[in-house]
Amino acid sequence: MIAALPLAARAQEVASDVQLSTTDILLWDVLPYVTMAVFVVGMIWRYRYDRFGWTTRSSQLYEKKLIRIASPLFHFGILAVLMGHVVGLLIPEQWTQAVGISESTYHFFAVLLGAFAGAATLIGIVLLIIRRRTVGPVFSATTKNDKVMYLFLTGAILLGVVATLAGAGVLGDGHNYREDVSVWFRSLFYLQPQAELMAAAPLAFKIHAVAGMALFIVWPFTRLVHAFSAPVGYVFRPYVVYRDRGPHDAGNRQPRRGWEKVGGP
Repeated sequence: MIAALPLAARAQEVASDVQLSTTDILLWDVLPYVTMAVFVVGMIWRYRYDRFGWTTRSSQLYEKKLIRIASPLFHFGILAVLMGHVVGLLIPEQWTQAVGISESTYHFFAVLLGAFAGAATLIGIVLLIIRRRTVGPVFSATTKNDKVMYLFLTGAILLGVVATLAGAGVLGDGHNYREDVSVWFRSLFYLQPQAELMAAAPLAFKIHAVAGMALFIVWPFTRLVHAFSAPVGYVFRPYVVYRDRGPHDAGNRQPRRGWEKVGGP
């Protein structure tokens, strides 16, 4: 019966019997905007006052074998996860149905691709942590800030995998997050947050959402800022001109002119 209703009506029915607590209001009405403010102001502050610290502090010189596996796994996996969140949270359900993609088809591919992307990201981050802990020079270069960053990042990824499995029915009865979580997320940008939708969502999605907001709060103050760096200027910079200085054999090279002796023997 619910499936035949418009999306707004379904969302309204999902949250019709929810009684909001103070905690719900703080988590789903207030915390998202606090997160956005800290993220934007923090990124601006970091760029203006710590531009030299805006770096990945790469440790590739210390160890190359493991990072060649771990880094691509993590980075390609996280890009796929990001695209999955963009599609799942920002594109309304009726849009995909309008182009002929049924909810069952969308759900199947979302779970399939999400599972692969989540597994690749999780394996990649675990390998990076193992490398950072077991390789002496890499471990020596690890700061307390890095440890906090890895804690928040790994927690958000792991909880995302749990939420994906919960939505697929592997853990629990399954859940269509596009009826509540996605609608709540889009309502934030309308400045009309619908906290009752998140209050009605399963616990796995709530914890993942809080972990995600916590990650974005610490983001500007960690090495994660490098995700917003792109060598755009490299494309437009002038050519680097290399000139041949002639034969490289020192025996054939003419002595450089210096002080010349004047007069005398």
